Amino acid sequence: MDDDVELPPGIGPHNDRELELMLAGTKPMAMFSDAVHVSDYFPEADFAPHVESGKIIRVEEIIPRPPYEIRYLFYALPSEEWRIEEALVMCRKLCAGTVVDHDRNSARMGELLGYSRDDIAVFLQHSAGHLRILKTEQ
Repeated sequence: MDDDVELPPGIGPHNDRELELMLAGTKPMAMFSDAVHVSDYFPEADFAPHVESGKIIRVEEIIPRPPYEIRYLFYALPSEEWRIEEALVMCRKLCAGTVVDHDRNSARMGELLGYSRDDIAVFLQHSAGHLRILKTEQ
């Protein structure tokens, strides 16, 4: 996460705490994504011992999104592995440009990641405001 960007309270409360929250059993799934060869922020080494011991499930998929490929890395608690499958379907649709309702998609992804309804509402409100700013700048 970029330390220079100030986000409102309720946005990203799990950022940089995914593993801690998962090991405590309070976060069912974590997702990391970026264009292939762009980011080195994939905390694979931190999660590796827990994946090896079976405490956490790991799934990776690279999805084409021209002109790039997007790498998605998911971790889930063993009883929550179903979340990865649903999230992957959503990511594939996003990369294919076939998402019909982005707010609904974002809200569902927030649920899959274990965010509270309040945190999801704050995120959607912030995203809507950000989109309005972008549209007025065009």
